[in-house]
Amino acid sequence: MSNTFGTLFRITTFGESHGEGIGVVIDGCPPGLTLDFAAIQAELDKRKPGQSRISTQRKEADTFVIYSGHVDGVTTGTPLAFFVPNTNARSKDYDEMSRLYRPSHADYTYQVKYGIRDHRGGGRSSARETIARVIGGAVARQFLSTLGPVKIEAWVSQIHDIVWPEMTFDWPETEDEYVAATRCPDPATAKAMFERVDAMRKAGDSVGGIISCRVSGIPAGIGEPIYNKLSATLGAAMLGINAVKGFEIGSGFGGTVLRGSEHNDVYYTDPETGVVHTRTNHNGGVQGGISNGEDIFFRVAFKPTATILQDQETIDEAGNPARVIGKGRHDPCVVPRAVPIVEAMAALVLADHWMLQQARKRN
Repeated sequence: MSNTFGTLFRITTFGESHGEGIGVVIDGCPPGLTLDFAAIQAELDKRKPGQSRISTQRKEADTFVIYSGHVDGVTTGTPLAFFVPNTNARSKDYDEMSRLYRPSHADYTYQVKYGIRDHRGGGRSSARETIARVIGGAVARQFLSTLGPVKIEAWVSQIHDIVWPEMTFDWPETEDEYVAATRCPDPATAKAMFERVDAMRKAGDSVGGIISCRVSGIPAGIGEPIYNKLSATLGAAMLGINAVKGFEIGSGFGGTVLRGSEHNDVYYTDPETGVVHTRTNHNGGVQGGISNGEDIFFRVAFKPTATILQDQETIDEAGNPARVIGKGRHDPCVVPRAVPIVEAMAALVLADHWMLQQARKRN
């Protein structure tokens, strides 16, 4: 099983949804970085369950402990080890599902691959594993901040068929309950999204959506061409998140209806700074797999939550017809809680590529 992500800045994650907890070992973080523990916890708080009535009601504090890799909060260059204990697992809720294959879950595929599976909330296939990625990404973001004004910002741009298409905005100074619950910056759209998800919750159903992400402050020249393109590793990072079914960078699929004369990003030199820019950004800040200095922009599509509060037909491990009883705790839409996960994976990719670029340079 692949549990490690990254080349030079690497994370290895461990733990299960209904085990003792979730942990991450971060290897390759440079020495001398002063860790902001409050900022790491703040990222976990954005991801944790039970934030509103439209998220799972599993109550977890998701408070981390750190076991190694620092002295008085300053990294030593040795592996950083973090752990978040599970406190509200309720594994017995899954007893009747121990021999059933839940629709659209990884129960069947894990059983076929390993000959055994953890039926308690899906084990390693549970989205609770993303706690580890959020911690790793929070540290990666702090590393990136020492290299320049790098900003990674993701937001919910669509839930079901409710779309907010804006790309330039400021988060409200005071978030109302709808913006906080949906992670959509526009209060009116956030309210509509909240009401849609709440309606799905009451119906025992679920919906998906899209998270948009913009990264600024990355200089030109980051990314490895051909087999380790920046766009390709971002895509792999995002598609490795639970429930993700689509990734597009820049114009993405929409670019297919443009002509080359419309889609090409024309270069120019800023007369004041002498810096090369493009007049448009259809390529999303990446050309030939390498950053061009413009904002990196991509979108990530999430499917509807597989666990719903409706009875569904299925089969058991012997292949006999069976029914999954619709009960338990789940998110009727996973998208809002996935915003910090998208940002974390972007930070991990960029920190790793930045180190790869520095390794290429000669003194």
